[in-house]
Amino acid sequence: MTDIRVDIPQAETGDAGFGDYVALLKPRVMSLVVFTALVGLLVAPGVMHPVEALAAIIFIALGAGASGALNMWWDADIDSVMKRTAKRPIPAGKVAPGEAMALGVALSGISVVMLWLATNALAGFLLAFTIFFYAVIYSMWLKRATPQNIVIGGAAGAFPPMIGWVAVTGSISLEACLMFMLIFMWTPPHFWALALFMKSDYHKANVPMLTVTHGRKATRAHILVYTIALVPFALAAGFTSIGGPVYLGLALVLNLIFLQGAWAIWRRDEGQAEADNYATEKRVFKFSLAYLFALFGAFLAEAALSRWPAYADFAAHIRILEVF
Repeated sequence: MTDIRVDIPQAETGDAGFGDYVALLKPRVMSLVVFTALVGLLVAPGVMHPVEALAAIIFIALGAGASGALNMWWDADIDSVMKRTAKRPIPAGKVAPGEAMALGVALSGISVVMLWLATNALAGFLLAFTIFFYAVIYSMWLKRATPQNIVIGGAAGAFPPMIGWVAVTGSISLEACLMFMLIFMWTPPHFWALALFMKSDYHKANVPMLTVTHGRKATRAHILVYTIALVPFALAAGFTSIGGPVYLGLALVLNLIFLQGAWAIWRRDEGQAEADNYATEKRVFKFSLAYLFALFGAFLAEAALSRWPAYADFAAHIRILEVF
């Protein structure tokens, strides 16, 4: 792919407001990070003081914000080309690129060191690796180098529940790995559905998204394949200590709906999609967001229900992977 570097409007001193700096932290992405990290923390075995738990979530959120700021600093050139991102603080001329970089670096250091001090060294290391992976491996390398950018780069968004778990336990377990894999395998079909109806943006920005390099028919096939691959991980979590009947029942229904949506996308051709303004692709993209929040919400429900002895005894019969 040909690199694109365009002139970015330079912010004047005092142009940026508080909201512009908050926008640099990608608050929408941060909300997903905070929620999944909180779930990982709350369903982990062990007891954590509420103040320590609050501190852990705050520092994980700051780490996510640091990643967002560094990503916006590096991607300011392509953000200025894409309609979806043209109003972000740097291409809009509100925040200078150097300010965004400085904010990202400062928050990275603060979040990692403070999470380490508040919890343990492994949690701090995982947060540091997550920031590095998103800012350097994904943003600076993979995003402009390969159509597998979303597949590999999705690991950055999959680490938060593992970090939350490790903050409590100090170790990585099967449950933490399954929560990681749930997000990791969910990410490609989620973003490729977006890429299908945001088709002009990635072409204009010369980003090697799968829709650009392999075409839209191949992208539709990839969505179906990755959705099928997601199902075993989503269901397997139900047979561990964080799962149970409620989670499994919901997972079965949600995965069936997700598979139906992926199948519907695969069967479409470009003429059909354009005719109805990509209604199916948009519906599946929106559903994928609800899917992830609902499954992680079910983990919380299982943790709450397990406090009742009768339910705990009932759920124990299906948690066949709990021993691992």
